Amino acid sequence: MDINSLTQFSFYFGTAAMLCSAVFFFFERGEVSPKWRTSVTVAGLVTFIAFFHYWYMRDAWVAAFGSGDLTQLRYIDWLLTFPLTILTFYVMLNSVSEVKRGMFWRLLVGTLVWVVAQLLGAYGYMSVTLGFLVGIVGWLYIIGELYMGDAGRMNASCNNDSVQMAFFANRLIITIGFSIYHIGYFIEHLAGGANINSLNVIYNLADFLNKIIFGMIIYSAAIQDTKKEAQ
Repeated sequence: MDINSLTQFSFYFGTAAMLCSAVFFFFERGEVSPKWRTSVTVAGLVTFIAFFHYWYMRDAWVAAFGSGDLTQLRYIDWLLTFPLTILTFYVMLNSVSEVKRGMFWRLLVGTLVWVVAQLLGAYGYMSVTLGFLVGIVGWLYIIGELYMGDAGRMNASCNNDSVQMAFFANRLIITIGFSIYHIGYFIEHLAGGANINSLNVIYNLADFLNKIIFGMIIYSAAIQDTKKEAQ
């Protein structure tokens, strides 16, 4: 399978997977405990927004005969889905503990600094190097909050095994899975570029991990916790 065929497959697969995941999360939110419904709903919103953009990215890629620049559509998606994804940690903790609103704003601002900086760098409104570095700082700030900040400490003391499992697993995704976006930015803008279709495949796989798998981990934890409450 050549890279064009693999890219086409990844767009069509991504479009279908995001839609199916969104429908699943929206239908299943009624099957989990009320305290988990907001988290599952957010997972559905993230995948539905991604489906909407994948639909357009797929058509744009086909219309450009496999050579189109999809940066604009991707950053519109990421500006919406990244904050929602990161704020899921706040929503989960808030469902089992009393969480100060400052955590919400720290996670939101850190995410926006990251995404906006790299967007401005990608579009030439600031140095691509500065955009990359500021984006890394925003991402590391989020990771610091999740590991060593209030979010990490509250998760360790929340006394809910399901929340702790989801928090731990999805924190790894934020650490490892989201690093793929930084690597892609570096390759595209600082390392002399790469085959655009190779980057599209990498970004599409990253979205599958960071949106769908992220959401399924939340759903799995929600179902597990709901069953415990019913016993």
